[in-house]
Amino acid sequence: MSQLPLLLLIVYASVVLGAYSSSTDEAGSADASNSIGGTKCDKNPLSELTFQLSGSSLHWPCESTKNIYVQSGRYVPRNVIVTRAQLQRDSAFVALPRYKQGVPFTLGKVNLKKGECLTKIAPYPCWAIQEEGNCQALQSVVDIAVDPNGLLWALDVGIVNTLEQPIRRCSPKIVAINTANNKVVKSIDLSDLVTSESRLQFIVVDYSKDNKPFVYVADAGARSILVYDITGNKSYRIVLPKATAPTSDVLYVALTSKPDGTSTLFFSYLSSPRLYSIKGEYLRVGQGAGSIIDVGPKPYGKQAVLLGADGGTSLFFRYKGENDIYLWDSETCFKAANLQEVQRGGDCRLSTQVLPGHKRFMWALESNFHDFISDRTGCNGASIVLHPVVRECDD
Repeated sequence: MSQLPLLLLIVYASVVLGAYSSSTDEAGSADASNSIGGTKCDKNPLSELTFQLSGSSLHWPCESTKNIYVQSGRYVPRNVIVTRAQLQRDSAFVALPRYKQGVPFTLGKVNLKKGECLTKIAPYPCWAIQEEGNCQALQSVVDIAVDPNGLLWALDVGIVNTLEQPIRRCSPKIVAINTANNKVVKSIDLSDLVTSESRLQFIVVDYSKDNKPFVYVADAGARSILVYDITGNKSYRIVLPKATAPTSDVLYVALTSKPDGTSTLFFSYLSSPRLYSIKGEYLRVGQGAGSIIDVGPKPYGKQAVLLGADGGTSLFFRYKGENDIYLWDSETCFKAANLQEVQRGGDCRLSTQVLPGHKRFMWALESNFHDFISDRTGCNGASIVLHPVVRECDD
């Protein structure tokens, strides 16, 4: 079993919607009557490292610009939600999908510094790249990944207002940004890889042993893993066996890596009773047939949400409708006895992502996304918290 850090810092985000339809893993599964921000929801003892994110706290170039956006309907604070995050030193890059009208920018950045409880979200890398309707700009970023070389890869599905009246603004694409100088270095059009059934949901970046980058995208609607060879400018579609997808709801993916550079992509639909995997060496050459491994049944027969990986061989899970987080070392058998509880969840928000980063801890992002999609968040919008989680001792 890999060693756990003394503190598990977890950054939570929700991303259950795909690119082409509105599906959530558990809308309404948490008690919306609990007071968000009260002691029942926020019992974190490391308050100095707790960061609240809000659609009402955005960084604007000036007040007049903000007023123009408000008056034109391009900014509706309660319609803004952070769904995914990536950490780099003392900053967090965040995805703000345009699920509803009034989201002024879809990719942002926040500073993770002590003393800034309610931190402002700034557009990243700039305002110009956020223009809705401009296909050279970002339309709706649903997931992001920052690789070891400091490149941020943004999955832009090209469709806005997903929860209201979906509008296809542009073709889906992947945009790579160099975080060292904040410049766009590559844009990949995914038109040739998607189908009419496609729903692009998650993105991960993998490097081969000779340091060549590959991007994997979960396409839940078309029951596929999309593979793009960045250096070779080649792409593949790995069609998954029908047995892996009882229904095409949410296709979770997470990448593990061994010290020798061997990578494995674990994947599972929310509704599937089993977890599957495929080695990166097969994905990188477009070999799907005969390469997919049935890792085993999900413990207790419960639907499980795959939350992320630690950068090594460990994965994080929670069960549908529950907020306790479990760690599993993928070097061991996938069974209940090998799952280790690493965080006990609260009552108000649901964890949806676990990732390594700031201060060399694990982080997670949580929100009441289930209330957001049901328009039950009130005027202040979704409750989103990026915060440290200390594993509690039994009384």
